Amino acid sequence: MTHAVPSSADAPIGVFDSGVGGLSVLRHIHAQLPHEHVMYFADSAFAPYGAKTDEWLVQRALDVTAFLISQGAKALVVACNTATVAAIKAVRTAYPALPVVGVEPGLKPGAAATRNGTVGVLATASTLRGEKFLALREQISTTNGTRFLLQPCGGLVERIEQGDLSGAETAAMLHGFVDPLLDQGADTLVLGCTHYPFVQEAIAQVVAARGANVAPVTLIDTGDAVARQLARLLEGAGLQRPGGTPAHLRGYTSGNAAALQTAFANLLGLHPQVETVQV
Repeated sequence: MTHAVPSSADAPIGVFDSGVGGLSVLRHIHAQLPHEHVMYFADSAFAPYGAKTDEWLVQRALDVTAFLISQGAKALVVACNTATVAAIKAVRTAYPALPVVGVEPGLKPGAAATRNGTVGVLATASTLRGEKFLALREQISTTNGTRFLLQPCGGLVERIEQGDLSGAETAAMLHGFVDPLLDQGADTLVLGCTHYPFVQEAIAQVVAARGANVAPVTLIDTGDAVARQLARLLEGAGLQRPGGTPAHLRGYTSGNAAALQTAFANLLGLHPQVETVQV
């Protein structure tokens, strides 16, 4: 079954994630498309997505997409690696007229950035076992010989959701995830979950703690590429909003509205209206 989609250039872009991680993508969208209205949906009542089944993720993505379209969304950004891997095909099938952008771990930019051919991928277990992800890894490895080291980061999303970006527990957790990758020679680390750019500085400190024992390490955040792709799709569909009047940002969450307002303020310095909704 397919559905009609609003197509006004003045309509907002819908962005959703399991929680606050997608704000790292929203940051790039704001920077590149400052004239666009945006709605952000944090599905915090059901976070994290990493432990959910693919069937659940597909249905949840369809439900959230339907809500954002009911609020007038002209385009959709699935700002969650786990949901992209599991559900973006179903969303595109249900809404073929809707410009849809997903986020995926940056295997291609990681392979392009590495100097020694070894790339560590930090992501949720669900992302790392996805068929599309594994097929892309195999394709790149076969083509240029890049070795990808896959590191599931259980519990990290929850710490970021709680706002602990640099505390002792988060630092200890990051050492447990990052040190084994460095031990195996990774000179590039892919941040394969939209939450992880918010601990990028803490990851850099883990690397720095190794001192002269490890070569310079490149960190890959794909949020910028997502915003560029969104801009291309909007231009191609004739849906770019002209400037001249202020753009508005609105937040929705299945969880606690005050918590999302705090995340907007602390992580992005933004103060949009936020409301809790049943989806």
